Amino acid sequence: MHMTEETETRIFAVKTTAKQERAVADGIYHAVTMDPSFKVTAVISPDELKGYVLVETLEPVARIEELIESVPSARTVVPGETSLAEMGHYLVPKPVVSGIDEGTIVELIAGPFKGEKAVVKRVDSSKEEITVELYESMVPIPITVRGDNVRVIDRGES
Repeated sequence: MHMTEETETRIFAVKTTAKQERAVADGIYHAVTMDPSFKVTAVISPDELKGYVLVETLEPVARIEELIESVPSARTVVPGETSLAEMGHYLVPKPVVSGIDEGTIVELIAGPFKGEKAVVKRVDSSKEEITVELYESMVPIPITVRGDNVRVIDRGES
């Protein structure tokens, strides 16, 4: 084996059972701590990548296949490697308010107005806040809430 091959990290995608990505990532971490001969440098399971876990390693694909045999819900290693450039966008967090526009109908899921429906009047992406007006209120009062305190009900596209 060449010296450069051994020090180069590879990134493999491991196919998992549906909704078991986190359990597989934890299982891989546990397997690596139990057998330190596996040289795994990182394991990530991005929310946007359903059904897969990414493993960064110095090992060849055969060793990763051997590793996931002991991990429940890990199905198979996808043939071929991926690069950091290909998966880099999974490492950057998406703004909480992305996909929420003015006129969108939302439900407040936290705070004193929990369960109330409201219409979005303004979106502040830099602060990740939205200003809403409650649907059923007699007087339209603007309320500013954090973007993760709402659930989108209707996008309001007509």
